[in-house]
Amino acid sequence: MADLEDVRRLALALPEVTTDDEQLMFSVTVKGKAKGFAWPWNERVEPKKPKVRNLDVYAVRVANGSEKEMLLASDPAKFFTEDHYNGFPAVLVRIAALDVDELGELLTDAWRCMAPKTLVKEFDEHLDT
Repeated sequence: MADLEDVRRLALALPEVTTDDEQLMFSVTVKGKAKGFAWPWNERVEPKKPKVRNLDVYAVRVANGSEKEMLLASDPAKFFTEDHYNGFPAVLVRIAALDVDELGELLTDAWRCMAPKTLVKEFDEHLDT
């Protein structure tokens, strides 16, 4: 069972990742701009009231709509979405429903979606050695 500390540790282990400690968002820099790949879900708890950050659930980038649909269909206890994310390449993930290895793979894939291609290539070459 993964937790918020696992999210932090695994995300920050990836190359050139930065975090906004206040928001607990994780990004990689692309051409001088932070590109988020994982962030806490802001849940609408009460209609017409401000959303509330839910640290038990993270929004995580995916490569495309097909990957999103595959994850959503694979295990609804782990992955879900809401109207706000319709048409956007990210899934909502119940962190405690994942094991640590699964979380690491998910975050690495999300990082790959946003990181510069040269950085991803360097990372892959390092893994192959």
